[in-house]
Amino acid sequence: MSENEQDFPLPPASFGLLVASLRAQAEFHLGMYPAEEDGKEPEANLPLARHSIDMLAMLAEKTKGNLSLEEQRHLENSVTELRFRFVQVSDKQS
Repeated sequence: MSENEQDFPLPPASFGLLVASLRAQAEFHLGMYPAEEDGKEPEANLPLARHSIDMLAMLAEKTKGNLSLEEQRHLENSVTELRFRFVQVSDKQS
């Protein structure tokens, strides 16, 4: 194990981590993360954002009835919030 792996151990794989990862990916593509050091406004990439949101929606559909209440809420809330943000960013770009 390298020194970096010892300093920053990875969290165990979980459904919540999968949802959080896909959500972060969508948020990044929606331009929700601050810009790098250059100070520029982050740019949204709507096709990639839509793809990440669609992946979460597909996951919700395919796992229906197999999740705990907490997992289901986390997933559904993520999809709803991301869709709302997608519409906001789309309107702003128009």
